[in-house]
Amino acid sequence: MSIQHSDVLYTAVATAENGRDGRVATDDGRLDVVVNPPKAMGGSGEGTNPEQLFAAGYSACFQGALGVVARNENADVSGSTVTAEVGIGKNDEGFGIIVKISATIPNVDAETAKDLIEKAHQVCPYSKATRGNITVELAV
Repeated sequence: MSIQHSDVLYTAVATAENGRDGRVATDDGRLDVVVNPPKAMGGSGEGTNPEQLFAAGYSACFQGALGVVARNENADVSGSTVTAEVGIGKNDEGFGIIVKISATIPNVDAETAKDLIEKAHQVCPYSKATRGNITVELAV
């Protein structure tokens, strides 16, 4: 179910200049980075790129969702990490992305870890936003 404008608690604002070969910054100045295409796509690779920024946001958001699920399940996820790998490649419509989310949860067994990340995938706003649009693989 979609949220309404009246339900919004926070809105991030970022502005890009010159697309993949320029700069992106948030309105509060907390993030201000040079963006360049990666070397694998013919760029200089000197700056960051949209896929890295997406991976950073998705992994942080997913880690937060994992914490919410763990509290509800009384599971210990202290010391856990979440890694997002975001790939970009050509598809029928130009380009698309694919994501792999990997979690390391040292204080639970493998079956519990798998259950926790599957539940976090249902809770995470990034997962909800991408569901049905891109392939997202989960791994422990």
